[in-house]
Amino acid sequence: MASVAKEWREIPGRYNLKGTKCENCGRIFFPKRDFCPVCRRQSLGKIKEHPVSRVGEVFTYTVIYDAPDCNNRMKPYAAAMVRTDDGVMVTGQLVDVDLDKIEIGMRVRAVLRKLDEDGANGVIHYGFKFVPEN
Repeated sequence: MASVAKEWREIPGRYNLKGTKCENCGRIFFPKRDFCPVCRRQSLGKIKEHPVSRVGEVFTYTVIYDAPDCNNRMKPYAAAMVRTDDGVMVTGQLVDVDLDKIEIGMRVRAVLRKLDEDGANGVIHYGFKFVPEN
């Protein structure tokens, strides 16, 4: 389990879809990795920060009809695995789309949106979601 401090340090990378790229095999990872799980190279100058493409296509999706209390006002909603244009698989919510019009292969782009908040007067948490690319 990650520490709270580490979670806060990683927020800018999550908001901006920053991953890492292995300079040895060329694979891109999101979230960031300290070593390449493909070629097992350690971070000895071979793992570099790398921006992940913000556009891609729906690889698969599901519509969620029964959600935890924190998502009650969003029900039903769609969650998808998106393959970005640089080949990275990213999971996120699909928004601003009719649920019956979602298709495998549909072009989408990541946008920054409100995820939730800690109570009525609490901290608002932001993150990326995916919208249809126009």
